[in-house]
Amino acid sequence: MAIRKIITVGDDVLNKKCREVDAVDEKVISLLNDLRDTLKEANGVGLAAPQVGILKRIAVIDLPEEGGFFELINPSVIEFGGSQTDSEGCLSFPGQYGEVERPIYVKVKTLTREGKWVMLEGERLFARAVFHEIDHLDGKMFMRLVKKWVDEEE
Repeated sequence: MAIRKIITVGDDVLNKKCREVDAVDEKVISLLNDLRDTLKEANGVGLAAPQVGILKRIAVIDLPEEGGFFELINPSVIEFGGSQTDSEGCLSFPGQYGEVERPIYVKVKTLTREGKWVMLEGERLFARAVFHEIDHLDGKMFMRLVKKWVDEEE
């Protein structure tokens, strides 16, 4: 396991759509472990593979207050609803926060590290994080959705 360098805005890799994972193998499991370590070191909520330079549809989300640590491999949104607007930031856009509208509920289908399909569902911060990380996998940054930039202290 290793701490990887987080790529910041300006690097073209963040604008590229990621390829699906063909098989969950040792490389994928190693990347999941590295993403987890990197996310914890950066004290973030979520981290996607392209943020460390890997164009694979893999992301992790750390929400201890909402059930723990989530790994997303080839995630696809099955259902979503409602609306929430809140401050959002990004490890690839350090120190910048903006008001972003996202669905308040999401159900997502994803592979586990064991290679099995599961459904995850949640609300509020979980839904926000899922949509944020899937945007990364599609080569989209959260800045395109910002309604108003806000100070970190707000």
